Amino acid sequence: MATNLQKPTVALVLGDPAGIGAELIAKLLAQSDIIEQANIVLVGDPWLWEDGQTIAGARVETRPVASFDHVRQTTHGIPLFLAVDSVPQGVVPRSVASAAGGASVLKILKMCLDAASAGLIDAICFAPLNKQSMKMSGMPFSDELHFFADALNVNSYICEFNTLGDLWTSRISSHIPFQDICRYVTKDRIKDAAKLIHDALHSAGYDHPRVAIAALNPHGGDGGTCGREEIEIIAPAVNELRAKGYPVDGPFPADTIFLKARDYDAIVTMYHDQGQIAIKLLGFEKGVTIQGGLPIPITTPAHGTAFDIAGQNKANVAAMVQAFLIACRMGATHRAKTSAT
Repeated sequence: MATNLQKPTVALVLGDPAGIGAELIAKLLAQSDIIEQANIVLVGDPWLWEDGQTIAGARVETRPVASFDHVRQTTHGIPLFLAVDSVPQGVVPRSVASAAGGASVLKILKMCLDAASAGLIDAICFAPLNKQSMKMSGMPFSDELHFFADALNVNSYICEFNTLGDLWTSRISSHIPFQDICRYVTKDRIKDAAKLIHDALHSAGYDHPRVAIAALNPHGGDGGTCGREEIEIIAPAVNELRAKGYPVDGPFPADTIFLKARDYDAIVTMYHDQGQIAIKLLGFEKGVTIQGGLPIPITTPAHGTAFDIAGQNKANVAAMVQAFLIACRMGATHRAKTSAT
């Protein structure tokens, strides 16, 4: 087993204070085998962390730390707690989207992103956020991925990945109106999405990732009689990827591509619901979202803040566990790469 100084340093964020995040983190850190995977720094409001432990019926030993500057000095195997006063207790009502809740998570995430940019942490794993709350607080981006990219000065291609066990998915368009999907179907976006998820799989420990590409139209376009994107855009992109050595196949009709999942490690879809519906049906409570294309690994459960069960000790921790373990694996790779440079 790696020593503490060799382990990745992972920041854990409690998520939207109105949701199930703090409860999930308490359940996560109550597992001793989880704590052994990384040097952990928990970041958030002390009252929210106390509330989460109370709901979960779990008490987790932590040690206070004054700033991110000191987190790599830990050698004791106990999670650190970096206290942040982001929102007073009682200001955010449970199970309700609010500007105060959104501002809270944006403040804490920005602290973690700054720490990542300074090389003080190797990965970030956050409990579920609420996009409505974040937008109510003034976030000008469509989602947290674009907030992360802006904070990290990333201008290259970015994409959310979703994982379920050993199957990963990415998409060439995400949180956009359905009527705009076709204009995102370009060779460059398809190639960028495929290369990005291929390389991310490498960093997560896959030696020889295999990637399948979905078609856009019903039945893959039926030879051009039901759309020509497969012939004119998607297939040429696949051929160009293969010519550069990427193990990519397709396009496969979207209504059958997930039946081929056992033969591939990743599937690139053409729009949000084309992949999300399938993977959430396969295992909603175990899915993970990975923020692809950023200079540091950032992961979260694929489910949301679950306002309908917040505060009731009903939240399933399985996806939170998987999100944390992926953050640890990718964080270890990130640490190795940055240490070598």
